[in-house]
Amino acid sequence: NYGVYGHRKMWHAMRRQGWMIGRDQTARLMRVAGLHGVRRGRRPFTTVASKLPDHRPDLVERDFHALAPNELWVADITYVRTVGGFAYTAFITDACTRKIVGWSVASSLTTQALPMIALQQAITTTPAARQSGRLVHHSDRGVQ
Repeated sequence: NYGVYGHRKMWHAMRRQGWMIGRDQTARLMRVAGLHGVRRGRRPFTTVASKLPDHRPDLVERDFHALAPNELWVADITYVRTVGGFAYTAFITDACTRKIVGWSVASSLTTQALPMIALQQAITTTPAARQSGRLVHHSDRGVQ
């Protein structure tokens, strides 16, 4: 198991091999032998709750359907574990076409620029959005 199995995976593997052993006994034997699974690191913080009330209106009201392109853009941030840590990516997606119209990548969420760079890219690369006058940009009001 290359030292990565915890007691649950080890118990399943032993049962597949025909050993009639209980999960608790597997855990106890592994503990006595000094074996343990790989301990994963902490998950990154992705949402920072604001202490101030948010009085901005919810123009979308949880209806993420658009009848035409460039009527509704939806923003979100995701993260991916890499060898050097986490990579955070902000996306701006057109709700009608499901096309990513803007994005930005950073190595930390300490900067407020990450979602703003993605939004600026979306505005710059989508001339029709600047001319429509009906565009709504929705974010989940998380760390963005």
